[in-house]
Amino acid sequence: MAFEIATASADDVVRVMDWANDEGWNPANTDRFAFHAMDPGGFLMGRLDGEPVACISVARYGAGFGFLGCYIARPAVRGQGYGIQIWNAGMKRLAGRNVGLDGVVAQQGNYHKSGFQLAWSNVRHEGMPERALPPPGVRLVDARSLPFDKLAAYDRRFFPEPRDSFLAPWITMPERAALVAIQDGEIAGFGVIRAAVAASRIGPLYAESTATAAALITALADTMPGRPVAIDMPDFNEPGTYLAGQLGLEPAFETARMYTGAEPEIDREGLFGVASLELG
Repeated sequence: MAFEIATASADDVVRVMDWANDEGWNPANTDRFAFHAMDPGGFLMGRLDGEPVACISVARYGAGFGFLGCYIARPAVRGQGYGIQIWNAGMKRLAGRNVGLDGVVAQQGNYHKSGFQLAWSNVRHEGMPERALPPPGVRLVDARSLPFDKLAAYDRRFFPEPRDSFLAPWITMPERAALVAIQDGEIAGFGVIRAAVAASRIGPLYAESTATAAALITALADTMPGRPVAIDMPDFNEPGTYLAGQLGLEPAFETARMYTGAEPEIDREGLFGVASLELG
């Protein structure tokens, strides 16, 4: 049987998201449009006799960073070597870069064999959040009302490379809302919520204080009333983890953030939720 690997089409990316839902990962409904905009060649699809059976995403950021995700071999072909073939093709596309991933804990040992080192864990907290008001002096506004370059500069504090081509559709696509916290005329927090099959996904979530993070979670949840929310929160943010519990959110899922090189320097203190387990 012939196994071929090629750049995924837009229709293929839709299929990848369906497979991710089958795995229980609950990607947001319209995330795929931002994924494709970020790096049109960043998804690979493996076909066995023309039938899609394996995939991986390998997005390039700047000149020296890459992020790997959506690594899936369909159940019927697992253990036959097709997964490792598409893995190798993906890693070849990111050759020479520091590569990050958010992998399921059970596969952490295999990722370590491929040169990845654990940096931290992301714990998904889910539920219907309790009410929280913005702290004094903080107001929440639509992220699209700000100059985009100002928002992109704020996002850059929490991510290893600029990602304007990802961020622009991330805040404007359908079935989502994006809010910014303003204090003394400056950005003091930023969050995006996206509709999904199960809990609505919040990410990224940045804030200068836990009170501001709580207010953003509440306000974002209000845009999708009656729906639980899910936030993939780094375990190093202990105040954030405590806040999640105070708001009534419970741990539901865990991934390992790993890198092939040195852990990038980012604003860890203000990172309450990663944007995407697929693209970082």
